[in-house]
Amino acid sequence: MSSKADIFYGKVLLFGEYSILFNSKGLTIPYTHFTGQLSFINDDKYTDFDFAVQSNKQLKVFLGYMLELEAKAEMPCNMDFKSLARDIENGLYFESNIPQGYGIGSSGALVASIYDRYCTNKIEANESISGLDISKLREIFSILESLFHGKSSGIDPLNCYLQHPLLIHSREDIAITGVPRSKFESEGVIFLVDTGRIGKTGPLVNHFLEQMRFKEYENIFKTEYIPWVNQCISDLLSGNMRSFFESLIKVSTFQLKHFANMIPENFMPAWQWGLDSGKFQLKLCGSGGGGFLLGFTTDYLSAKKYFSDQHLELIPVYKSA
Repeated sequence: MSSKADIFYGKVLLFGEYSILFNSKGLTIPYTHFTGQLSFINDDKYTDFDFAVQSNKQLKVFLGYMLELEAKAEMPCNMDFKSLARDIENGLYFESNIPQGYGIGSSGALVASIYDRYCTNKIEANESISGLDISKLREIFSILESLFHGKSSGIDPLNCYLQHPLLIHSREDIAITGVPRSKFESEGVIFLVDTGRIGKTGPLVNHFLEQMRFKEYENIFKTEYIPWVNQCISDLLSGNMRSFFESLIKVSTFQLKHFANMIPENFMPAWQWGLDSGKFQLKLCGSGGGGFLLGFTTDYLSAKKYFSDQHLELIPVYKSA
């Protein structure tokens, strides 16, 4: 077992939830406000003993899942199961303040930490990592994280592991990128708003995949929604903010209409008000159903006041330079 205490950040998927399952572009960034690291119950690092015990139990389940993959010759990397099992018995857990079920990478950070510490043939994370290695990592993480999500793209743990913004062109083409603050609107802010409830990723992803079996839904998703998502990403990275917000409004409107079951009902009026007033636009942060919603505004004070009147606090994720 390594003695180093590697810290893994949460992540925010700015664009690409659901659509990256069908080869749209995606853009994800690390979010250092939330962190997690492997620790031991007897290290006196935990703030909640019950949480530490539950986390330890979760790691036992994760170990069992990987052993099943190994038995079926489906394990995507070499894992030191003996050391992992011993450490779990000795109280290993994931000390984390990343809210679970909030769409910001709680399971991704856990998977990244286990891979980093116990994989014996791991691909090292660095800024010069090749596109081929990034693709290999995504495939590994997709399989490992599927325990938690039913079907995982692998993007969350990939972002948590590499700890750099990632531009996803497709499942096979992912690159480290940067989001230029200097080109963002002078009053522009990307923020999170807490819905106050936990989202369940697996059932929502399964529901979405069921919807995609209907040709009409599949058609509008692929011919309308995915191009708007791709345009948002291209415009944000290039600093074309007028076009960005035009496409963002379409993404937000589409989600309100076609992802309604993924949006907490009590947030639909705020979602609609933001669109009608032009003060902000909301979209899902992760799979939805609860957790955080992601907001974009060029008038942060107005957005903050609106949510303050609803007794809700905004959490800034990204501000202009």
